[in-house]
Amino acid sequence: MADLTTRFPSNPLLSPSEVAPSTPEVSVECLLNPGVFRYDGATYLIVRVAERPVQEPGKLSFPIMNDGQMQILSFDLDDPLLNNDDPREPSYDGEVYLSTLSHLRLFKSVDGRKFEDLGHSIFGEGELENYGIEDCRVASMPDGEYILSYTATSKYGYGVGCKATFDWLTFDDYGMILPPANKDCAIFEDAIDGSYVCLHRPSGVGLGGHYIWLAWSDNLYDWGRHTCIAKSRPGMWDSQRIGAGAAPIRTDRGWLAIYHGADHDYRYCLGALLLDLDDPSQVLARSEEPIMEPIETYEKEGFFGNVVFTNGHTVDGDTITLYYGASDTVICGATLSISEILDSLNL
Repeated sequence: MADLTTRFPSNPLLSPSEVAPSTPEVSVECLLNPGVFRYDGATYLIVRVAERPVQEPGKLSFPIMNDGQMQILSFDLDDPLLNNDDPREPSYDGEVYLSTLSHLRLFKSVDGRKFEDLGHSIFGEGELENYGIEDCRVASMPDGEYILSYTATSKYGYGVGCKATFDWLTFDDYGMILPPANKDCAIFEDAIDGSYVCLHRPSGVGLGGHYIWLAWSDNLYDWGRHTCIAKSRPGMWDSQRIGAGAAPIRTDRGWLAIYHGADHDYRYCLGALLLDLDDPSQVLARSEEPIMEPIETYEKEGFFGNVVFTNGHTVDGDTITLYYGASDTVICGATLSISEILDSLNL
């Protein structure tokens, strides 16, 4: 099956060199996986900005948040307590860190193509977010509330944090709603049987796997009725791991959920799930082939190549405008047709 997307001719839309670091002591290494929402007639991206300290010869430095401030830890490369075998997750004296610290930053566009950095950032808070916050998804609810679900990182692992706002100035903080190891949480943009519903991805280590689950909540704090609805598929494009994209889209045939999948070469593509409108734990159809795969140079080459990964989109009639991270480096855009995706599912 051919890739179903029409990419923006102006891709990439945002690159690390175009974004100012949060402090002079760090540089912007990567831009990743934006959440997307509309507010007051404009389109906004809430982009994951990954920063790393400027490195000094003979030393390895990496950042953490400490009491609301960025703190840079620096160690001699020849220190026997330092282990840098995995440059993404160095450790010192047995404590694992991340080489970069991510925060969330808002970008605004009046046409959905050219984005302005608003200079407004959301940083991790507290010990469950002191390695940064990542990959925010935004659910735009019917009453005007925006619910943010994101990956909270710390020495305890990867969990799901949640905030909510009506005006993007004040936030209700729900804290960690799903504990480690968990991420890829996409909250549906409407209640079902009076409850919130989300897709999420607990990570199996040894037993189990990286599968998509569904859960229900009456208050955003407490989640239950967990059901595994989709697993990775041996020998296919999503054989290694899968995870939710943005909030599922209501169609007359069911909830259309775009998801990411990776094979054993860690090539990330996008596919689709169709879920029952009344009981979204029931999968009606699933992509046999990707609806989007890394084919452009900016999708195949970068910090982590061969990756297309989405957290957000806007919908206008039959058209999905998809915003995505490419090669864990730059932000891009593309459009898809809902009817074409549904037809590809062979319903």
